[in-house]
Amino acid sequence: MSKSFIFGVIIFSLVVIGGSYFLVAGGKQNAAAVTPVIYKVTDKQKPNVEAKELSKDLGKMKVSDQKSEDFIVKNVGAKPLQLSQISSSCGCTVAQVIIDGKESEEFGMHSQSDYIAQIAPQKEAIVRVTYRPYVMPVYGPVDREVYITTNDPENQKLIFKVKAYVK
Repeated sequence: MSKSFIFGVIIFSLVVIGGSYFLVAGGKQNAAAVTPVIYKVTDKQKPNVEAKELSKDLGKMKVSDQKSEDFIVKNVGAKPLQLSQISSSCGCTVAQVIIDGKESEEFGMHSQSDYIAQIAPQKEAIVRVTYRPYVMPVYGPVDREVYITTNDPENQKLIFKVKAYVK
């Protein structure tokens, strides 16, 4: 075999491998990657999460309905607040984080993502919780939860609850 043929095969292989990587990983990379930051309770400058409402009632709904409620999360601290590891108690319930009008992907029961939302000091974000009874049909009173990890050392886990009566 000639050297140019072997060189061509190597170049072709590298192009295929590189193209495959960008095809598979391309949709999963954040344009503005956020590095997780950990604070201690004793730190003077740290994030401080404030969520005045942790539970909302969606009211009565049909099994074919879909309803959402927004929860406000504010960073009343001095350093950026990070929200990560977002998941839910059921496949029928998802959450999105909305910061400055920009919506995250939906996160549900089996979500595994490196997504980290960052809320600047004295700014707010919306956590939108959506319940879709048709995904896992049940009737009567229903309670669902969304779980979010924060880097606030004094409040490392947020739990947002929605309840409904499915008829």
